[in-house]
Amino acid sequence: MIATVINALAVVVGSLVGLFLRKGIKEQYQKIIFAASGITSLVIGIQMALTTEHLLAFALALILGGLAGTALNIEGAIMNFGERLKNRFDHSAEGNSFALGFLNASVLFCSGAMAIVGSFKAGTEGDYSIIFTKSILDGFMSMIFAGALGKGVIFSALTVLVYQGALTILSVWIKPFVTEVMLSELTAIGGALVIMIGLGLLDIKKIKTADFIPALLVTVLLVLALPFAPFL
Repeated sequence: MIATVINALAVVVGSLVGLFLRKGIKEQYQKIIFAASGITSLVIGIQMALTTEHLLAFALALILGGLAGTALNIEGAIMNFGERLKNRFDHSAEGNSFALGFLNASVLFCSGAMAIVGSFKAGTEGDYSIIFTKSILDGFMSMIFAGALGKGVIFSALTVLVYQGALTILSVWIKPFVTEVMLSELTAIGGALVIMIGLGLLDIKKIKTADFIPALLVTVLLVLALPFAPFL
């Protein structure tokens, strides 16, 4: 768990630096930060999405996952949780950006293969190198996101702590089921989520990204079904 704690702390420190640099910045420069955040998200997301080798499974996962997430209103639940965090810990007039910062940063930091593989290596081998590398990357990204979206990004450290902590603790039981194909397809779906974040930051298309989170679970099921349905 020590590696996950360090990762969460890196997000907090990076966010605080981003908030400090944000103070006093004119609106025209804040728009530049937004644009940089959006383009960076698009580049990261595209790189991740291109790892898929099963395009039909990728498309089905997004469709079925999106339908399930919309029915469950996952985006609304996470946004409401973000608003409760804001009401509890922050009384500034950030408006909706607090919850968006929490949501978008949480998705970004937890959607890649490094979170999964790093947690497994930490839990089963005591190898923290991947999580330490991820911590550095997340620290820099949290600076950019906090500069664009504000204090909500800090609280994404809680998501990192819970998600990667659970993977680390459960790694002994989960790891045998996580193949290279599984990692590639999960990374691709995570990339799609990050692309959605980028599109929103650039004001190209507002997508309820969190409603597509169930696509990750659908991907797991589809990859497990590949031996029986190779056409996927």
